Formats: sequence, C-alpha cells, structure tokens
Amino acid sequence: MPFAFSAPATWRFWRRAPVVPAVRLSGVIGQIGLAGRGLTLSGLERVLDQAFAVKGAPAVALLVNSPGGSPVQSALIAGRIRALAERKKRPVLAFVEDVAASGGYWLACAADEILADASSIVGSIGVISAGFGFQEAIARLGVERRVHTTGPRKALLDPFRPEREDDLELLRSIQGEIHGRFIAWVRERRGARLERARGELFDGRVWTGAAAVEQGLIDGLGEARAVVRARFGQKVRLVPVNPRQSWLMRRLRFRSEPAHILADALEVLEARAHWQRFGL
Repeated sequence: MPFAFSAPATWRFWRRAPVVPAVRLSGVIGQIGLAGRGLTLSGLERVLDQAFAVKGAPAVALLVNSPGGSPVQSALIAGRIRALAERKKRPVLAFVEDVAASGGYWLACAADEILADASSIVGSIGVISAGFGFQEAIARLGVERRVHTTGPRKALLDPFRPEREDDLELLRSIQGEIHGRFIAWVRERRGARLERARGELFDGRVWTGAAAVEQGLIDGLGEARAVVRARFGQKVRLVPVNPRQSWLMRRLRFRSEPAHILADALEVLEARAHWQRFGL
C-alpha cells in the first residue's frame, strides 16, 4: 500500500530544534474488515524505519491507544521496535492514552519506559476467543447442517453445532501457549519492576494508570509533550511520523456501493467490540 509521508517536511521546518519522532499506535491490532485496516507490521514498518532514522533524535515516542487484537501482529510490531531500538541505540518511550490493553500493552512493553494518564486503562494480560452458537437457531428453521472433513478436528468450534469438550480442550491449550508467551514478554521487558506485583497480574484484569504504577506495569504518569520537554528541553519538538494515505487511497476509501457500505459498517462494529470491552 503506497503512502505519502509528510513528516520530513516537518523535520526540515524544525531542523534547528531537537526532534523526538512520535509513532501513533492507535486502533485494533491486526487486519479487520474487508479493507484490511488495523495495526499490522506491514502497514507500520516504513513508519518505524523512518522514525528511528531521524539523526540526533534523543528518543522515539510511541503513542499507544489500543484495546488489543492479534497476538501475532502484536509480537511482530513489538519485535521490530526492539530490533530498531537496539540497532540505532535509541531509547523508546511509550505514552498510553485511553487504553493499552491486551495486545496494546504488548506494544507498550516494547518501550524502555511506559507512562500513562492516571485514568488510562492498562493491562488485560490474557488471551480471549469469542464467538456465537447457532445450532438451535438453524434447528428451529429446519436447516440441516452438513459438514464433511478428512480429519476429526478440521471443523473445530463450528458455530452451527454444539461445542465438543475435545475442541475446547484444544482451544484452551492454544490459548495457554499464547498466554505463556505474553507473560514471558512482559517479564522480559518489565523485569524487576514487577517484583511488587501480586498473583493476579496475569489473570486478564485491567488497572487504571495510577494503579498500574503500583503494580509495576508502567513507570509513571505523564503526557507526551510535557514529558519530552521536561526530559530533553523546552525547544524539543514531538513530531508525528505516521503515514498519510495517498490521493488514490483516500478516493477509494469513500465508496458508495451497497456492498462496500455494508463492509465498512461491519468493520466498525468489529472494531467497536474490541473497544467496548473496556467501556470505551
């Protein structure tokens, strides 16, 4: 997907002042909807490369506002941030806005230091799978479900038939494995700062920013521009480096065909389901 970047012009304008590049990580993680929107490594890698390429930048800022999503994309994006930070020897600061939960917190842990607002929502270190069961609905409609597979687990968790215990056992095994990787990542990144944490730290619950400091999940409270100026001087500029869609992509975004309108509506509902888990 081609992007037209506006950040370099901004850097030239402020070339006499220190610059801290800021990458906005906002939204559901992973591809959502038919248009494939959402936070993914393929959509962010050019932005991340550009942010860490700024010469003389004292740090790179991550502006995190995400309810989570794909654990794979969370790990890929966070891994790329760490690789660039270590290659460029550049500290990374994460600033939580409304929420950094589940995969959003996974992304925040890619930073060397995490700060948030006192009322931010932080945590949800767990794994969730959700769906619906329609077997009774199709039975009332007189619909017969026919599924033919070459393996007993091929139709895992089919929503049109009752749940099977062996399917649930396999799902719990997969979730436990992913949860274990999430916990290992948090422990690796937060280290001794989690020493005061109680046993419920990894059970999926969330905390406010103020309470998250006490748990060791974040390092302090603060707003991005105020913290950056306090750390690096009043002349420092926090410059966004997120991509701007090209003219063609902006035109394609506004589609009037019924199928496209329905697809956009379903995408909005899918995204809202993630945010509403945290009352947002």
